[in-house]
Amino acid sequence: MKKTLFLSLLVSIVGSGYLLSESSQAADRSCKGTLGSITVNNLSVASGNTCTLNGTSVKGNLFVGANATLIASEMKLSGNLQARSAAQVSVTFFSVIDGNIEIQRSRSVNISATKIDGNLQLVSNSGAVSARGNQIKGNLEAFQNSGGVLIRNNRIEGNLICTGNRPTPTGNDNAVQGNKEKQCSSL
Repeated sequence: MKKTLFLSLLVSIVGSGYLLSESSQAADRSCKGTLGSITVNNLSVASGNTCTLNGTSVKGNLFVGANATLIASEMKLSGNLQARSAAQVSVTFFSVIDGNIEIQRSRSVNISATKIDGNLQLVSNSGAVSARGNQIKGNLEAFQNSGGVLIRNNRIEGNLICTGNRPTPTGNDNAVQGNKEKQCSSL
């Protein structure tokens, strides 16, 4: 009787642990449409899709594919945001990014009123690029963008570095603890 009770108890404990670990490990997710105040693991926006995040928490990384659109407000991202050849990337309204934001070869980019614990890198984007009212613990880097770059009212603990942008970036009122370099030396 004691042996049977012990085995039943052991099976219950092991079984419940297995179920708990299975349910707590959600699969990576692809976003098309709107996600509200939910928590997901790694998230991607596939080529050509539009994803709107309103108060969504992402416990991992977020990737935006070619010709895809990401519109995020009040998002919490515990990893990095990467966009390659995206149609539009907009991260606004008190979003919090624990990692880096890296946007390359995309069109429209708007990063506003966002807290970034890493770096903000804006590289070779062809449309309008805007970084306004952000708190950035790392560097803000704008390289070789061709649609115009506006950098205004950011608080940057690292450096503000701009090179190869045409036209030259515009903006003002950036508080930079590190250096303001090259095209952004007067911003």
